[in-house]
Parts: sequence; C-alpha cells; structure tokens
Amino acid sequence: MKENILNYPTVDLNEAGDAVLIIDQTLLPKKLEMIELKGAKELWDAIYLLKVRGAPAIGVFAAYALYVLSLEIAKQASTAKEFYEEFKKQKEYLNSARPTAVNLSWALERMERICEKGLSGAILPGAAKGSGTSSSGSPDDVGMIRETLSLLKEEAVSIHREDTETCRKIGEYGLGLIKPGYGILTHCNAGQLATSKYGTATAPIYLAHEKGYDLKVYADETRPLLQGARLTASELSAAGLDVTLLCDNMSGSLMRSGAVNAVFVGCDRVAMNGDVANKIGTSMVATLAKYYGVPFYVCAPTSTLDPSTKDGSLIRIEQRPASEITEMWYSERMAPEGISVYNPAFDVTDHDLVTAIITERGIAYPPYEESLPEMLER
Repeated sequence: MKENILNYPTVDLNEAGDAVLIIDQTLLPKKLEMIELKGAKELWDAIYLLKVRGAPAIGVFAAYALYVLSLEIAKQASTAKEFYEEFKKQKEYLNSARPTAVNLSWALERMERICEKGLSGAILPGAAKGSGTSSSGSPDDVGMIRETLSLLKEEAVSIHREDTETCRKIGEYGLGLIKPGYGILTHCNAGQLATSKYGTATAPIYLAHEKGYDLKVYADETRPLLQGARLTASELSAAGLDVTLLCDNMSGSLMRSGAVNAVFVGCDRVAMNGDVANKIGTSMVATLAKYYGVPFYVCAPTSTLDPSTKDGSLIRIEQRPASEITEMWYSERMAPEGISVYNPAFDVTDHDLVTAIITERGIAYPPYEESLPEMLER
C-alpha cells in the first residue's frame, strides 16, 4: 500500500454532506479505498462486516449514519411525528449491528436526545392540537424537521470532534506511564483506524514517538480477523514506528524474554467494577502480563464506561460466523465440514488483571468501584 493511511479520515461526512465516508477496512492493507454510504442496509452492513470498526469509530460512524438516514426520512415524512417514529426505527436498526461496543448505543442515544429536543413541540405530551397529525404536514412541522436536521448534523460533528480530543488526552495521560526505550505490546487495533485520530491504546505510543522515545512496539496478529496484522502493523509502520508482528500464542514467550515493559490495549465496554470487554484474546494477554509482572493498561474513553453494567458477566458477547475461522483466510477450507466452531468476537478481562484504566479525564486505579464513578462525575 503506497498511500500513507494516516493521511485519510477513518470516518467523515462526504463533501456533499449526504453520505458517510469511510475507509473500507476489510480491504486493508492490500488496498486503501474510501467508500460513501447512505442506505440503511449498507450502513448497517458496514458496522457488522467490519468495514468500520473500533468502538470510538463506530460511535462516530453511527452518529453520521443516523444523520444521513434522517435526511432521507425528512423527504418521506409528512409530519414531525412521522419523522420521529421512523427516526427511532432506524436508530434501533443501526444499534442491532454490534451488541458489545457500548459507543454504538451511546452515540445513537445522544442523537435521539437531540431529535427529541428539536421536535419537542410536536411529539411531547401537551403539544399543540393538530401538530404532527396533518396528512400534508403543517408549516410548523416542516420548520421543526428542518431545524432538527441542522441540530443532528451539529451533534454528529461534535461527537466526531470530541473523539479526536478524547484520544489526544488519553495519549497525554498514558505518556506518563512510558519511558524511553520501552517495549510495548498491543492487541487488536486500537489505533487511528479505530477512532477519529491518534487511537486509544496507540495514542500514548504516537505521542512518545513524537518525543523521540525510541519505542519497540509488538502487535499481536489478533485472530481470527487479523486486525493486528492488517491494521495496527500497517498504521504504526506508516508512522515510522519500530513495530514487530507476532502471532497471538507468542506473547507469553515474548514477555518471558523481558522484551515487554507494558501492555496497552483499547476496549469496547467497561463494567463499573473494572471488568473490560475487548477483542478476543485480550484476557489471555492480561493473564500472561500478570504472571510476568508486566503492567496491563486499558485505554478507554469515558463513553465506554457503562454505568448500567455492574460487572463483566452482564456484558453480551457477540458471536461471529464460523467461516471466519474455517475458511475466510484460506484458498481452501482448513477445517472439516460440519465441525462445531466457537467464535466470540470479544472476551472479558477481569478487573484484577487490569493495572489501570486510562481515560481522557485521568487514570483510574483499583478499586475501580470508586475510581470509575469518579471519572464519570468529573
């Protein structure tokens, strides 16, 4: 891939403002292709098929996607009430694409609150008689829908901007945990391709690189979808970092050799006791890090902290198609026909394996039942 992947936005609105623009991450690293999406099914597919992935990037994408769908809803809806009902349907449809990453529902909930604010005169109890009931739509309804579209766009852009600022702050806090010459292991992709910019787990790495820390970064291959090999290795090498790729089952050997000074990973959901859900294999890395005395840091924007989830046992884990293991990456099928396959997309790392959780509001240390609520209150 000749182009520098870091020069392209992971997620954005297209120039016309009527479609979501993304890097198709299923084609990386062989091909860098920007695609525009506007239909409900193709937007849903982009999340489910991992054309866009990484919890923060999914949140930004969801906000833009719901705004783009709202433009189409506005063309069909005759009243504000009709607009709102269809808006809610599309919101729930997008939310069904991936159940584990909390940023998806978080961003969609923010967009729904903005929609309700814009249409409050038509959809709340006590609204004026006839509002939202006309077959052709009153001038008031038309004006409210137009204003609501403007508010939805502003909110989506704000979510995008906030993500960039959040990742930068995570990087600044995480930088204090890194020393020049460190060897850092990371799992899956929590880099720029998973966010708007900087990444979460890679943000401290990028800032340390800017300061000339001469790091050695080790990227787990991350089976079965190889995000570490295809994405993390691609973007870190494009940034000029010294990056070494290894298979997932080699991390213990690497830690035993003394090459790893710290582990930095991202996550998709944080329970309030400090249990974290991240790409499958993360709990194995954390267990090995604990055994070998290597600090294990989770980089998480506060949008991934889930106050409704007491502990990791309550996190719903997405199950992926068996074909991702049996045949996806091979010219011929590599497993017997009819064999049972276990393919969870994520696992839960127990809080007692997590050294600290780095957020944009500071670093949370155990006991997490106390430090995480404090992060949410700041």
